[in-house]
Amino acid sequence: MTWADSTADADNAPSFFPDLTGWECNDSSFHLEDFVPVDVVTIDDQPSIGEDGQRILLLRGVALAAAIGRLVHGLDPPTPVRCIVGVNETNATFRFDRIRVGERWNSPHLDDYRQDKMIVVDIEPADDI
Repeated sequence: MTWADSTADADNAPSFFPDLTGWECNDSSFHLEDFVPVDVVTIDDQPSIGEDGQRILLLRGVALAAAIGRLVHGLDPPTPVRCIVGVNETNATFRFDRIRVGERWNSPHLDDYRQDKMIVVDIEPADDI
């Protein structure tokens, strides 16, 4: 499960990644703040995103996950997908992968992420679609 322009690299997957899930998360990863207008200031040569900006980035990440969910329902066959949004005071990352048994990019215990605000959206199309 990748962006359309990544299919040429799929022959080498998972490359140095331990599994396809890791490769997909790396390939699909991008910074939301590069596309969503939020205030990013520089403090001691580091970007800084305030709480309001982080909230906006989380909301936009969830909206993107919902849009991907609608696209997943149109696949033949429909494919289960996990979207991961991670936001902290320096950046916001969105990534997605196909849900596979025994593979997971993120920790299932989201409270373990002390520096990040994490949202994980599992999109699992119904069997009768």
